[in-house]
Amino acid sequence: MIKLIVTDMDGTLLNSNHEINNEFWGTFEEIKKRGIVFSAASGRQYHNLLEKFDSIKDDMLFIAENGTYVVKNGEELFSNTMDKKEIKKLVEIGRKIDGAHLVLCGKKSAYLESSSEEFIAEVEKYYQRYEIVEDILEVEDEVLKVTLCDFKGSEENSHKYYKNYEEKFKITVSGKLWLDIVNKTANKGVAIEKVQQILGIDSSETMAFGDYLNDIEMIENAQYSYAMENAHPKLKEISRFIAKSNDENGVVEVIKEKVLR
Repeated sequence: MIKLIVTDMDGTLLNSNHEINNEFWGTFEEIKKRGIVFSAASGRQYHNLLEKFDSIKDDMLFIAENGTYVVKNGEELFSNTMDKKEIKKLVEIGRKIDGAHLVLCGKKSAYLESSSEEFIAEVEKYYQRYEIVEDILEVEDEVLKVTLCDFKGSEENSHKYYKNYEEKFKITVSGKLWLDIVNKTANKGVAIEKVQQILGIDSSETMAFGDYLNDIEMIENAQYSYAMENAHPKLKEISRFIAKSNDENGVVEVIKEKVLR
């Protein structure tokens, strides 16, 4: 019996226009009636997820910033913050990467040093709250994640600059333009384990959906693991099942067929 459904957002629940299919809302009400916990697990900011799910925000669980911040009913269940002294070098490297822009992700807001229109347009897709500051290392906030928006491609370009730091940090290509750096102990899978422990739910009672490399650990912590048809090949390899693409409403279709039938 499924007791927990967890889905990534971009490339998964959201279509290519970053929209939630209207059919989702009725499906959510049905799984809520059955006592199933629904969670969005995303690299997106918590405040951005709140806006996306405003009408049901008090009835679901949020796993934000790639598993570093977990909130239910406005209360923090779990967080994995970074040491500001340790992120100094990460920021210094990022400032020198051609084509890349830094985002320092805090609990209160995201912080940027660039006001490039192209960059801001990307930031506003995923961050509801952001501030442009002179020096992101001087902000007063608890840091959850260091992110780079790389217009030359995160997997091809910026990722290589952090190869020497992979033993100390979790460095993940989370999208074509995005590279996320968090503590070594932080990922969506760890967050889901914490949630499962708190709620008394087993991995055999968990269904998860994803499309990219930052979803690997999440997929590994769910018996009913689904990669989207449009997913990265590596994610498809480790997932037990394949769902229709995000533009074919794949997440909702699986829930209707496998959970609500």
